[in-house]
This record gives sequence, structure tokens and C-alpha cells, in this order.
Amino acid sequence: MTSNPSAQIHGSSSELSLDAIDLQDRCELSNRTGMDSETLKRAFLNNLFYVQGKFPALATTNDYYMALAYTVRDRLLQRWINTAATYTELGSRTVAYFSAEFLMGPHLGNNLINLGIYDQVEQGMAELGLSLDELQEEEEEPGLGNGGLGRLAACYLDSLATLDIPSLGYGIRYEFGIFDQDIRDGWQVERTDKWLSAGNPWEIARPEWSVEIKLGGHTEHYTDDHGNYRSRWVPDQVVKGIPYDTPILGYQTNTANTLRLWTAEAPESFDFRSFNSGDYLGAVYEKMISENISKVLYPNDDSSQGKQLRLTQQFFFVSCSLQDMIRILHGQNLPLENFHKKFAVQLNDTHPAISVVELMRLLIDHHQMDWEQAWTITHQTFAYTNHTLLPEALERWPIELFGSLLPRHLELIYEINQRFLDEVRIKFPDDEERMIRMSLIDESGERYVRMAHLACVGSHAINGVAALHTELLQKDVLRDFYEMYPHKFTNKTNGVTPRRFMVLSNSQLSKLITSKIGDSWIKNLKELQQLEQFVDDAGFQVEWRRIKQHSKTELATYIQNNNNITVDPDSLFDIQAKRFHEYKRQHLSLLHIVTLYNRIKANPDIEITPRTFIFGGKAAPGYFMAKLIIKLINSVGNVVNRDPDVRGRLKVVFLKDYNVKLAQRIYPAADLSEQISTAGKEASGTGNMKFALNGALTIGTLDGANVEIREEVGEENFFLFGLTTEEVYHKRAHGYRSRDYYHTNAELKLAIDRIASGFFSQGDAELFRPLVDDLLNQDQYFLFADYASYIACQDQVAAVYKDQTKWTRMSILNAARMGKFSSDRSIEDYCRDIWKVEPVNVELRQC
Repeated sequence: MTSNPSAQIHGSSSELSLDAIDLQDRCELSNRTGMDSETLKRAFLNNLFYVQGKFPALATTNDYYMALAYTVRDRLLQRWINTAATYTELGSRTVAYFSAEFLMGPHLGNNLINLGIYDQVEQGMAELGLSLDELQEEEEEPGLGNGGLGRLAACYLDSLATLDIPSLGYGIRYEFGIFDQDIRDGWQVERTDKWLSAGNPWEIARPEWSVEIKLGGHTEHYTDDHGNYRSRWVPDQVVKGIPYDTPILGYQTNTANTLRLWTAEAPESFDFRSFNSGDYLGAVYEKMISENISKVLYPNDDSSQGKQLRLTQQFFFVSCSLQDMIRILHGQNLPLENFHKKFAVQLNDTHPAISVVELMRLLIDHHQMDWEQAWTITHQTFAYTNHTLLPEALERWPIELFGSLLPRHLELIYEINQRFLDEVRIKFPDDEERMIRMSLIDESGERYVRMAHLACVGSHAINGVAALHTELLQKDVLRDFYEMYPHKFTNKTNGVTPRRFMVLSNSQLSKLITSKIGDSWIKNLKELQQLEQFVDDAGFQVEWRRIKQHSKTELATYIQNNNNITVDPDSLFDIQAKRFHEYKRQHLSLLHIVTLYNRIKANPDIEITPRTFIFGGKAAPGYFMAKLIIKLINSVGNVVNRDPDVRGRLKVVFLKDYNVKLAQRIYPAADLSEQISTAGKEASGTGNMKFALNGALTIGTLDGANVEIREEVGEENFFLFGLTTEEVYHKRAHGYRSRDYYHTNAELKLAIDRIASGFFSQGDAELFRPLVDDLLNQDQYFLFADYASYIACQDQVAAVYKDQTKWTRMSILNAARMGKFSSDRSIEDYCRDIWKVEPVNVELRQC
């Protein structure tokens, strides 16, 4: 298309074109539910004129995208309203998924796939002179998540709807999502993610369901008319929570569940008295203060103000959500005593853990329940998913901050803690150390509220997200709670949705698979096992390689256009795309690159399997070391990519602004997936699953879900290296000296010395000094200990890649054996073991 989309809209061989329709005939274009290409075109044109208010001479690409989005949404609404009506009539038991993050990705393509009209829409747009691909590119991705946690939540919503499970996703409608990432002089630079600037056609505001949220102030105590001791919270601030609903459609089903996100507003957004007295800023002060709550995803919490805002965000969305659930309960004429029978609430990590106390407050203070009944309801309502093995990632809040913001909740936490410690004392008498470790209040130094402990005590089920992760929770991070409540603990290995990460993002491979085994694998991923019968079929292998090469060529074109770097699609695409953190060890990959480069410099004619190293991911704005690693990647790339000695055998590329949309380009193109975190640090990972599902081979440690992936695909189809978790623990316990490895491994020493010398930083020996010093003196993530094993394993990767028949065979088997890692299987496990919820069939009735 040209830069002026309207110039391309003209009459075609189709029965219907823009020019063929007179303005007076617009009223006839009112079919909102039909699925054939001609009806979809009519609905699209109707929305262009009546919703966007544009005709071709004025319409922009965004107008066309919006018109198409509303056309698709109309078809969702029919299913959405029928779903809501069915749930209301039946009073269906419902899953409420509480998450501070929902990294949904673009909606348009996924909804077209789930509706089964992708081809019809693509044809209809083509007949109107429009490109569906370009319209999809126009969609601004909602950046409402930081990484795997938020993307997992999105996959689970997709699976809940696909499996016909009544559910609601609850979170925050951040006005500004995770930052947009630029790279300037090799450094990450953050830009505001203005994802709402052009409008969001997928959501519907529900101001009639707004709720009030209290903050700050103090409590008052009194005796009610029945002689019961009661507490009253007198806040010094009240904000209003407004829900915005987005339909989440399942694949090939009529079920469309709801993602309900909350935005904060002031009860009175304008103070006329202040305005009339000339205080113009004061007139809108309350509006500004209130709206800050839902302004940005994860404010920097290095300062006390940042901590307060983050805690406020967490309380805001769970209080809004719990009040909303009580409204739903009343609307279905169900007694409040049945709250835990109506709802199963899953806490997605510790961010929503304050829910435990807030539900107690609502039941006791607002609805006058006694403690025992309220606690039974609360305990049976919540289940807790832990997502981390990093002790520093287990949230805790200073008592002073917590009490100033949530005074009533602090009182309730003290009461919960007292009753809990009485239980501990009975089960483990005279074990004061255990009491100190398990208390909801950390008394060592500055006092803190431990949110993970609160989640464990207040939930009836606790789960990890990979077999190894759950084992380590029970042995280490949550050992005391496992010994106290062994019946609560269970494992629920993560999964990913094949609808977005295969059918939508890798359509050619999906069509090849369907041509061989049918399309039921899309809803039952274990059927991919049938591909094993074709693993040695030469024709199938050729087609498999052709599709992989096509994806690599498309990614190479993207790299050329966005990075101005020419890469060879025939080279091995070695990809590490994920959030930047030292434990994920992107800098171990860098040591491999520098090692290969050093080999070439020592012998320019050495035989090296050509590789393109591709990195993607964002570092938290305040995480200096992670940002320094990004700088080093770009600095190494600037040298390696320009050195004539390399002669194109190595290329290093950093793809900026990694998000779901970019991930959909990357996964299909990967030959090798880097899953190289320190053993015992990664909870699960889901990128490892998405890469393998798309036929990438994995090089990795025995960490997170890597363990289970290797078990499923076969150890002969997985490149394993590195220390085990037990070996890591042993080395840490008995004294680990990284310098010993540095002094005894010549290639490692040369790689580190070359970085330290300023070779990759234009002679500046100080630039990467913090990173080098950390590795030499501390190396808490054991890069040096794993270096030799990693390099040897990468040499094995290079050797296997030369044998394309063997590599392709391994690639097919990786994809064929990924059935366990569907988010559908994960959700089925949750439904059966934790939530006790059954599917509900939704009949499509006329609205």
C-alpha cells in the first residue's frame, strides 16, 4: 500500500466496494453478526462511516483498523452477552483471576482466529484494496505487563474461555503500560507507553458499576447494638474505581469471558470553590492525585513515594474486584455466605495478596459477620500461585507505610497473625525460631508485613509453576509452610496457548501440521504427537525446513528495516528474548560470542558455523546491571558486525522494544532457544515452551520447566549444560571463587580481559568495569562455573546444525512432544485440583 490508504480504496471485481455505496445506503449495512466475507465487508464499511465518521478521502490506516476492530467486536458482543446471560441464569461457579499484569498482546488477529473468520476478513479487506497485515500492525499493543507473569495470565484467560470455564480476569487499566524501549548509543532509553492515545476499540466502560476505595486515615472502635465489638475505618482519601470490560473469546466456542480492568478517578473531579477563588491547580488536585493510582505499570519503588503508590495500586484493584464480586453475588440472588462457593479466586503471585485481608474487612466490618465464618469463607475462596525462587522478589511492606495507608488492614493482619501463630505453637511447641520465621510480621530490624506469608496462611491451596520450582518451594523458600500445611501444596506447570503462538504467529507451520493430522491439535495439543510418524519423511522434512527458512527470511527483513543490519537466513538463528535479569544470564551468551570472536581473531580462517545472535528484552528502569548488559550486547555487536575478519560468520542483533507482537515474529524464526538461567532460579519460564513449540531446539540448564521439556522431548533432542540446583547450592555453601575459573580457563580469561580492556567500548576500560568486577569478585549466578560446559555444548550445537537432516528431525520432535505445555492442560489441572469448577455450555441466542 502507499502512505495514503484511501488512495488504494477503489472499485474492484467484488460486488461491493467503497465507491459503489452511496451515503444514503449506509443504513442498509447493519448486519452485525454474519461471518461471510461479503457481510463482513458491509459491516466494516458501516463502522467506518457511522463509528469512525470517515469516508475514503479522509480515512487513515488507523480509521480502517478501528472500523475493522469494531466489526470484529460486534461479533464478540453477541457471544459475550449470551455468555453473561447464561452465567447469570445458572449462578455458575466462577474463577476470578487476580493479577497485577495482563500482557494480552494485540486483540485483532487473535479474535479473528478464535472466531474462525481470519481468511474471510483477509479476503474482504483485499477486495477493498486493504492489507489485513497492515491493519494488524496498526494496533497498539496494550503493555499491561512486564513479562512472563502477565503473559501467562493472558494465556490462561484464553484457555479458560476455550474450555468454557466461567471466569473473570481482574486487574488495573494502566493509562501508561510498560515503557517503550529505544536504544541510543547502545543504551536502553525508556519512552512513555501511550497505548490508549488512539483509542481502544476492544473495551467498554462500565461507570454504573463503579466502587469507592478508602485510603489512609484512622480507625474507630465501637460496640454495635448486639454488644459486638466493631471497627470503623475513617479514611482521609476516597477514590472511585471505574471498570472497563474487554471480551475474551475462546477458540471455536460461543464462550466469551470478561477481562475487567479498573481505572481510578476522583469522586469529584472538579472543585468549583477552589476554581472560583483563583486556585486553578487546587480545583483539579483531587483528580490528579486519584488518577495517579492507575497511571503507570509498576512505578519505580526505590523511594517511599514509589512504594506507597505500588501498595496503593495493589489494594485498589483487589478492593474494586472484591466489591464487584459481592455485587455480582447479590445480582444473582445468592447469599453472601456462599461467596466461596460462587467464586474461586487465584492470586497470581503476591501482588494481590492483600485480598485476604480486604475480604475479611468487607465481611466483618461491612456485612457484620463473625470472625470464624468470615475466615472460613476467605480461606476457601483464595488460592495462591508463587512465581519466584528469589527471596528478594517476595514482597514485603514496611509496617509504618502499611499502617498509614491501610490502618484497618494492619489491625486485621495482627489478628490473623496471632491466631496463626497459635496454630504453629500447637503443632510445633517450643520452636521459637520457627515462629519468628513464619510470622506474618518480619521483626528483624525495620518491621515488615510479609505478603507471601499472608498469601500462604489465607489460601487453601499453594502451587508452584514447574515441578522443580514446586519442589524447591517445599524444600527451601516456603519450607516452613509446607511442613505446616503439606496438603495445601501442589504443582501446576505453566503452559502457553497454541492459538496465538502457533496458529496466528506461525500460520504456515500450523497449516502444514493440520494437513497431516487435522486441526483438532489446536484444542488438544497432545495430538501433535501424531507428527512423529512423519519425522523421517524426507518430503515432510523439506517442507518443515522451507517454512522455517521463510520465517527466518521474514525476520531478517525486519532486522534490515529496523536495525539496518544484514543477516543471513541460512545462518543459525540463536535467540535469547526475555526480560533482562542477571539470573537469566544474557551475559553468558555474550561470553560465548566474544569467545567465538576471539577464535576468529586468532585464526581468521577457522571454520565457524555461521550464527546470528538475536537478543530482545527490557531491563527494569532502575536495574543498572541489566541495562549495562544491554549496552555490552550492542557494543560487542558494533565491533563484531564490522570486523572484516569475521566475514559474516557472526552477527549480533538487539531487537528493541520486545513485546508480544515482536515475539510473534521471533518464535517461528528461531533455530536455537537460549534458556540458560542459573539452576534453581527460574520458576518455570514460558518462552522456552513457545520456542520449542515452533520447532526451535533448546540449549539450557536443568532449571524451571526446562527439566520437564527435556523429559518430554527426549534428552537426545535437548542441549544440556551446567550445574544442577544441588551443585549450585553446594558451591554456594562451601565457598565459590569465580577467580579460580578465570585463572584456569584461557578462553574465559581472554574473553573477560578483552571486555575489561575497553576493546568493545572504544578504549574506555571503565565502562564495563562494574560488570567485570562483579563476575570476578562475586558471580552470584555462577557464569564462570558454567562457562566451560556452555561453550562445549555450543560447539556441539554448531556441529549438529551442519547436519540439516538431523537438526530438522530434532526440530520436528521438539514440536511434536510439546503437548503437555498447553495452557489448556494447565487450566484443566487448576479446575480439577484447586478450583473445583466445571465447564458451562453457552448457546448462541439472538440478542
